[in-house]
Amino acid sequence: MTLKCPKCHSEHINTNNYGKKTGGTVGMVAGAAAGATGAFSGAEVGFTVGIIAGPVGSAIGAIAGAILGGLFGGAAGCAAGATLGKVVDDVVLDNYQCLSCGTTFGQQVEDLPPRSPSDSNTPTNS
Repeated sequence: MTLKCPKCHSEHINTNNYGKKTGGTVGMVAGAAAGATGAFSGAEVGFTVGIIAGPVGSAIGAIAGAILGGLFGGAAGCAAGATLGKVVDDVVLDNYQCLSCGTTFGQQVEDLPPRSPSDSNTPTNS
């Protein structure tokens, strides 16, 4: 089903994705910070593995371990933040803008997946 503007029914819709972009950025920074913390253990492992190649190998191994720890942490944080941001875009924010009339709107109710009984917060009588 194509997305239509609720006001003018145009199909010329832009997706803003503010939550996804913000979540990805915040997640990347947080993940890189966590990765930097993990970089110390990565540097230790790199140093230990690099010791086989001598002093130069241990120095290169420590640096490579630290860099890889930061990169992997940043990538994982970015992916998690973007996923959370997409949920915020879809459920909370007016993520769509009509290019014809300028109206901003959120995901339409008929576009949302149906809820299962386990999604509700009301207790069931068993």
